[in-house]
Amino acid sequence: MKITRVGSTPSQKGPADWFTGHVRIDSPFQGEEPARIAGAIVTFEPGARTNWHTHPLGQTLIVTQGKGWTQCEGGPKVEIAAGDIIWCPCQRRHWHGATATTAMTHIAITEYLDGKNVDWLEPVSDDEYLADVSQDRS
Repeated sequence: MKITRVGSTPSQKGPADWFTGHVRIDSPFQGEEPARIAGAIVTFEPGARTNWHTHPLGQTLIVTQGKGWTQCEGGPKVEIAAGDIIWCPCQRRHWHGATATTAMTHIAITEYLDGKNVDWLEPVSDDEYLADVSQDRS
């Protein structure tokens, strides 16, 4: 068994090549082979979000604090909140982040395939980010 103690890895600033706004990445983890799992706790300040991106084997997000928005390409932008669990399908372009006024923290879990767990794409435009939110929370 391996235990990674809180505070044993320093917080990292989310790279500007992958994020818009202020993003903090804490407690990154990766399973040992043959496991393919990886993840981190990611905090988005108000207005911060990921770029569009895909995952070869999908992604699970577990929102632990605050409120945020997420969107799969071609679908509605939806609100997510503490306690919500989101599955982003394999190879589906999507983004996620805080709302314009409220911070959001989530645990992001992915798997590696052929040495890769994410493909980062272009930034989410302000128009895309600020588009109306779908009222459907199902």
